[in-house]
Amino acid sequence: MNKSAYQNTLEYLYTVLPMFQRVGAIAYKRDLNNTIALCNALGNPERKFKSIHVGGTNGKGSSSHMLAAILQTQGYKTGLYTSPHLKEFTERIKINGQEVSPEYVVDFVQRIKPQIEIVKPSFFEITVVMAFDYFASQQVDYAVIEVGLGGRLDSTNVIDPLVSLITNIGYDHKDILGDTLEAIAKEKAGIIKPNGQVVISERQPEIEHVFIDKAREFNAMIQFAQDIYQVGKIESELSGFTVKKSGEVIYPLLNSELTGGYQKKNIAGVLSVIEVLRSQGILISETAVKNGIEGTIALTGLKGRWQKLGDHPMIYCDTAHNAEGISEVLQIINDLSFKRLHFVFGMVKDKDSSTVLSLLPKDAIYYFCEANIPRALDVNTLTARAKEFNLMGQSIKKVADAIKAAKKEAAKDDLIFIGGSTFVVAEIEDL
Repeated sequence: MNKSAYQNTLEYLYTVLPMFQRVGAIAYKRDLNNTIALCNALGNPERKFKSIHVGGTNGKGSSSHMLAAILQTQGYKTGLYTSPHLKEFTERIKINGQEVSPEYVVDFVQRIKPQIEIVKPSFFEITVVMAFDYFASQQVDYAVIEVGLGGRLDSTNVIDPLVSLITNIGYDHKDILGDTLEAIAKEKAGIIKPNGQVVISERQPEIEHVFIDKAREFNAMIQFAQDIYQVGKIESELSGFTVKKSGEVIYPLLNSELTGGYQKKNIAGVLSVIEVLRSQGILISETAVKNGIEGTIALTGLKGRWQKLGDHPMIYCDTAHNAEGISEVLQIINDLSFKRLHFVFGMVKDKDSSTVLSLLPKDAIYYFCEANIPRALDVNTLTARAKEFNLMGQSIKKVADAIKAAKKEAAKDDLIFIGGSTFVVAEIEDL
């Protein structure tokens, strides 16, 4: 296939269809009608494979990849749908870690173009239906489907999964999901299905009743992972976790490639989901669980989760982009030893920049930047807001230039962190 056909197809998807990643809330469709119409036109591919649905504010991407890696290690043909992509559109749709082919993307868009003209869907709605069509046509054994935004009205919420997983709930997309944790939790709880099974990764006392009430209303079985699994970080081992089940050690050392301390909650949720799948008669060995979690990055191609990019100086990036996620990243940074801290940092307009900026360390050297998307927060506005919180540094528009400046300034025993937005991380050249 000539490359231009694929590039033309992407150009069509990016320009003709509203894309949340680029333009924000105006691309968000507040019902499932478009997705249902597209699925109907394709013969309902979403009903032709077994699925696991993963929602939440922080942790849903890592959890989705871990689950896919475990199922893949067990020998199942495993689909994985996630969003957004970092480098290439095809990252969103994978089977056993292999990205969907550009040829398939071109063919699918050609097939569904007449429906696009009628339905006028968003970019996200098309990508979700493309994933369903691909997984059905390739006859996957299982597919792990990550929620895009919210839950109740998210395009992925047309599936009837074997089990749903809801990770941490935090303040994100308040303009769409609501400005209280309870309102956001209610949207996320929308993936709980009648007579279904749901795992909640962690108990958050102020909102756990939302999930309990929803499960009761729908006669769904609910469990809180942290009641069953206790996951600890082994301080002497950067990537080491210890796992207890109901107080008894089951993994004295789990060497996860996903090293962030925040993975403790995600691992507990993933292990609980595996228990639910086993209770449904699905064979998943302890070896597959351990090897899947430990090999998640290699098996699935996950990028940008507390990812190490260099030594001397140490360079790390993370896609955390809200207060809860940034707080977790700062905890990891506090556990590392280095001389000076350099922050290459950019945000998008619709995030609560004041809350995030108030958390950042005052003694770091900042290189404020702006991702190359319409949603990016103007670098000068960001720099001015940061000054109000006594965060000082340079204003450098391009992400690549900001990274170069940080590398030039940093000594060998310093630490450079790159983040603040998924789209800043996406522009790292050697990711």
